[in-house]
Amino acid sequence: MKNSFLEKLIYWIKMLMVAAFFAVIVRGFVFIPMTIEGNSMEKTLNQEDHIIYEKFSDIDRFDIILFKANDGTVMVKRVVGLPGEEVAYFNDTLLINGEMIEEPYLDEIKIHHLNNHYTTNFNSEEVLGKPNLSDDAYFVLGDNRRVSKDSRSFGEVRADQIIGKARLVYYPFKDIKLL
Repeated sequence: MKNSFLEKLIYWIKMLMVAAFFAVIVRGFVFIPMTIEGNSMEKTLNQEDHIIYEKFSDIDRFDIILFKANDGTVMVKRVVGLPGEEVAYFNDTLLINGEMIEEPYLDEIKIHHLNNHYTTNFNSEEVLGKPNLSDDAYFVLGDNRRVSKDSRSFGEVRADQIIGKARLVYYPFKDIKLL
């Protein structure tokens, strides 16, 4: 009887060790937690939101990414321009290579700014000093355009600066959502 108990105990200790090992791997390398600091992504992400990001997906337009800025800080912004594209804003409309692109995630915010432009007019020539993004670079903007420090001020984000893609807000519980 003692032998059976000891065997079960050893079995469960091994299972707990394996589970702990996989939890550390998943948390550290696959789905990584982070807390949002700042308000440049409000209404999508708010100050003190806790998010999960991952490092293995390709970057697409409108993904929310984390990247290391030139000064070493980690920033969270939305991708609007992809490598090689020409990016412009005119009368609150995103233009990619001259084509109008809808931004449905801004619809609610823009309602409150009907009389004023929410995003100032610009084009990549003015901001970057060249008409198109580099072949390994992205143009990012914060959703809270009026206060966001983004590609309009620091230029394009190179692919090697990107840390990962935000996937989930998990805290506060009332704000849980997939991104």
